[in-house]
Amino acid sequence: MTQTDVKQGFISRIAGPVVEAKGLHAAKLYNVVFVGHLKLVGEIIRLRGDTVSIQVYEDTSGVRLQEPVVDSGRPFEVELGPGLLGSIYDGVERPLTTIAEATGIYIARGTQVAALDLEKQWEFTATMKVGDKVLAGDVIGTVPESKGVLHKIMVPVGTEGTLAQIKSGSFKVRDTVAELEDGATIAMAQRWPIRIGRKFHQKIAVDTPLITGQRVLDTFFPLPKGGASIIPGGFGSGKTVTQQALAKYSDADVVVYIGCGERGNEMTEVLTEFPHLQDPRTGDALMKRTVLIANTSNMPVAAREASIYTGITIAEYYRDMGYDVALFADSTSRWGEALREISGRMEEMPGEEGYPAYLASRIAAFYERVARVKSLGAEARIGSVSMVGAISPPGGDFSEPMTQNSLRISGAFWALDRNLAYQRHFPSINWLQSFSLYLNVLKPWYERNHFSVFEDLRQEAMGLLQAEQSLQEIVQLVGPDSLPESDQLILEICRMLKEDYLQQSAFSEIDAFTPLPKQLTMLEALLQYYRSAKEALHRGVSLKALRSLTIKQQLARMKEVPYPHDKAVLDKIKDEVKTQISALEGAQ
Repeated sequence: MTQTDVKQGFISRIAGPVVEAKGLHAAKLYNVVFVGHLKLVGEIIRLRGDTVSIQVYEDTSGVRLQEPVVDSGRPFEVELGPGLLGSIYDGVERPLTTIAEATGIYIARGTQVAALDLEKQWEFTATMKVGDKVLAGDVIGTVPESKGVLHKIMVPVGTEGTLAQIKSGSFKVRDTVAELEDGATIAMAQRWPIRIGRKFHQKIAVDTPLITGQRVLDTFFPLPKGGASIIPGGFGSGKTVTQQALAKYSDADVVVYIGCGERGNEMTEVLTEFPHLQDPRTGDALMKRTVLIANTSNMPVAAREASIYTGITIAEYYRDMGYDVALFADSTSRWGEALREISGRMEEMPGEEGYPAYLASRIAAFYERVARVKSLGAEARIGSVSMVGAISPPGGDFSEPMTQNSLRISGAFWALDRNLAYQRHFPSINWLQSFSLYLNVLKPWYERNHFSVFEDLRQEAMGLLQAEQSLQEIVQLVGPDSLPESDQLILEICRMLKEDYLQQSAFSEIDAFTPLPKQLTMLEALLQYYRSAKEALHRGVSLKALRSLTIKQQLARMKEVPYPHDKAVLDKIKDEVKTQISALEGAQ
């Protein structure tokens, strides 16, 4: 952030992270300002004549009235370029590792550190030549940022013309790598205001699922690349663990993880575990394609409010290169609480449960930036940002404002169940409360990729789980033995579905991720057992005999069968179901 073309005022009021200043006649909304003698970074969030309200991203303790406030004349921007991947930032894109080296374990107020390493040399390979005409979004060269992610240097928005100079070689991020005939220069790094979505050529309908490897999600509640999902749940229900599993195993090219207002111990686990996680796609460290943004609950509340915008702007930047980006916000409830606190400090009229009246519009505007798009530029690059937003409703109450307002905008709802978590059933996603609105738009993809049978299997399995819910009400009154054997069979198959299919171990190298073809085979085998057993019951075979079949043990062990190495084992289990049940019928 630079202090060029500045104008100065003075502090007239201080209310925690909200500071009012007078004398800034030419100030604009969302401009960055430097507050007090310490030059604390803040952002203008309200204008009233020559009085501005500022949310300060740092602790305002000790700041006094009449201290100077300097307007930078620019909105809050993040720096984008090679070196983002593998970095750990705070909510306003300050690299925490660099700050730790400079000031120790605590961030000294007024500390300004470049977001990118300004001294590192990057190998730039030009993909255009002198005399080529370039437009905003055109790729003029590439930088190998990490294994599997080729960083594309794009012409910034607002720049176009004919290349007068461009060269390959080793450069620092702010060095000029190309120059236009009109004198405009292009560096590897560029800046973008966080509260404005990055421009694109066209928004494209979502049609490809984000494969997560989590059976309950991929089978029943899929999320497309470019779609948005929310994952609400009370304390201890497994939000963070589920998001970490999705970050590791989903088939996204780039991962952006935002720890927005989470407890320090939880964020510490993320920061210590992520660098040691291995990327199953490349065999390299997962951090090589990940950006972490850490803004814990004891950090300034205003920076928490900005953190999710910082994260999605970085996600959009890689989207514009043509990559599929997975954005995880943990949790958006803390963002809503930050909005509520700042609104209260500004003495605004509160809405439901004290949240600001504009909460719904803020959530909607944020989720609208999640999309699958065709990027700017002559090259047809299609990229996406998929979002999973965790919500921490007080007491697990899904009727509270953050959950309800997010529910109206998102297309998938993954409801975490505390009771399932207490039963050690993970992922603890309630299959009866959750839903996905993307099933129809993803149907053509399943058909093109020979998974069309998935829809029928999904409906059959969900129908059984819903029927089991009704039967459980009767069981609680009179016990399971009073039910006819056909209903007892439904209880049995649903137990198998829950324990052998929906339940998944994050600590098992094999079971932590299940490819879609294996999911299909497993579900087919389980439902084949139900259909064959149901027919056998009608022919006089007892339920006790069906329960004693050895095939049930093999069905339970399917999740630990390596795929595709032992694909034949799974196919054999599926065929063995009919064989063993037919043998029972023959013995009658």
